[in-house]
Amino acid sequence: MEILPAIDLKDGKAVRLTKGLMQSATVYSNEPWEVAKTFEEMGSKWVHLVDLNGAFAGEPRNMEQIQKIRKKCNLKLELGGGIRDEETIRRYVDLGIDRVILGSVALKNPAFVKEMCRKYRIVVGIDAIDGFVAVEGWAEKSTMLATDLAKEFANAGVEAIICTDVGRDGMLSGVNAEFTLSIAEASGIDTIASGGVKNLDDIVLLKHSRKVAGVIVGKAFYEGTLDLREAFARCS
Repeated sequence: MEILPAIDLKDGKAVRLTKGLMQSATVYSNEPWEVAKTFEEMGSKWVHLVDLNGAFAGEPRNMEQIQKIRKKCNLKLELGGGIRDEETIRRYVDLGIDRVILGSVALKNPAFVKEMCRKYRIVVGIDAIDGFVAVEGWAEKSTMLATDLAKEFANAGVEAIICTDVGRDGMLSGVNAEFTLSIAEASGIDTIASGGVKNLDDIVLLKHSRKVAGVIVGKAFYEGTLDLREAFARCS
């Protein structure tokens, strides 16, 4: 199981939110690339990047910091946040992003996502509030069940699905393993858990399920409730 430490970008800084609320942002670094370098030194292979401003604007908003991270680190990078068209995907791929995360557009235009899967390494982000898909930077809740959206991409060539329980994100309340498994079973695609990870117990819980391909770690690292080095050792 892969552990993907997260860096959320807001106004050029590395922050963490609570339940996706922009006004809840806590700044952890003014130089996000330094955080990425720390993850690399700890033994990480991947970093999960989110352009929070972009998620609301629908277009890139933290390009300078993303370029710095790519230039200064040898990690594999996945990136999401406001990616709505092929031009933006191509721009990020040309920059050196290894795979691109499509979220809101996956609900609104699944045909577009399937087309992009034939050209690029695409991850679908399914964020849920009470089991229903959340869109537009989690500002809106749709009427579609997250599991139904997962089924839509079952044979589309999606590299992975990242599923986030918005209600637990940034809360350090424990990962929603049941929700993650439901997405994995509905889609048959490698599924990455996100939201609520608190400590090593969450890592061990997910690792014991063969259907979970990875887990995103955010606030648990920044607040010191998870020893990331130990977590990497457990999953190596």
